[in-house]
Amino acid sequence: MKLAILDDYQRLALGYADWKSLKGIEVVVFDKPLQDPAKQLAPFDIICLMRERTPFPRALIAKLPNLKFVSLTGARSPSLDTQALKERGIPVSNTRSAGGGLSTVELTWGLIIAAARGLAKGERNMRSGRWHEGLAPGFSLAGKRLGLLGLGNIGARVAAIGKAFGMECIAWSQNLTAEAANAAGARLVSKNELFEKSDVVTIHLVLSERTRGLVRAEDLERMRPGAVLVNTSRGPIIVEPDLLKVLQSGKVHAALDVYEREPLPADHPLRRMENVTLSPHLGYVHEDNYRIFYGDTVENVAAWLSGNPVRRFA
Repeated sequence: MKLAILDDYQRLALGYADWKSLKGIEVVVFDKPLQDPAKQLAPFDIICLMRERTPFPRALIAKLPNLKFVSLTGARSPSLDTQALKERGIPVSNTRSAGGGLSTVELTWGLIIAAARGLAKGERNMRSGRWHEGLAPGFSLAGKRLGLLGLGNIGARVAAIGKAFGMECIAWSQNLTAEAANAAGARLVSKNELFEKSDVVTIHLVLSERTRGLVRAEDLERMRPGAVLVNTSRGPIIVEPDLLKVLQSGKVHAALDVYEREPLPADHPLRRMENVTLSPHLGYVHEDNYRIFYGDTVENVAAWLSGNPVRRFA
């Protein structure tokens, strides 16, 4: 049997689990995005997915005649067509993760601070021999207003840290109530007010048909001059052409970990903008997660081979 480990961009998968324990299995690692997924994956019986880095729609599944089992890192992938797999009788197991989203909370605050204080440009200055040249003064977070688009598990933790920094927290989402917002230390406002009155707007929503394209030109245009927009959730929540337009105007700063297309193309305009702080989708990327992701993946495959699949994907 042949097993494919997909999208191991950092070339770490083989070091975080005992793949050799899977006797009789040929393990192949793909460390770059697939150029022709149907052709490249056609020989494989087992496919190990890293979240939604490679979309797995029905059309692709139909072109994989040898596919017998799928293991997914994490517990959710909007781009994995589980119904198509079920119709083929192909079981799916998922893995656990470490920290319940805490790593994304940490990264969110790293991006907020980096954007507010100009750390990315300051670091580039230091490496090139400059000092303060071209740096904006930045702003302190104390006394500023933090707007949370989404106040679930991650959003509420981000709000708690905002309060510790001395920020006022306001929040909005489609189903958020005033009581739930108050319980998280925030005040419920309208979507318009959130964009108009926040010094930092940070997005913490699950990507769905309701949230895809939720942040549009009219929202971005309401933002205060110099305000910061942070996205560590999913790129398609923001309409990318609208984001590019407001950034090109120089009105706001964006701090982004996620993008419409990933990996972000090398020639993408976001890479050339000075008022953008970028990270390469690192929200869940850390050693503890990788150890659990890949350890559980090996366990999933072994259990399936023995006829007793574990952690069946619901």
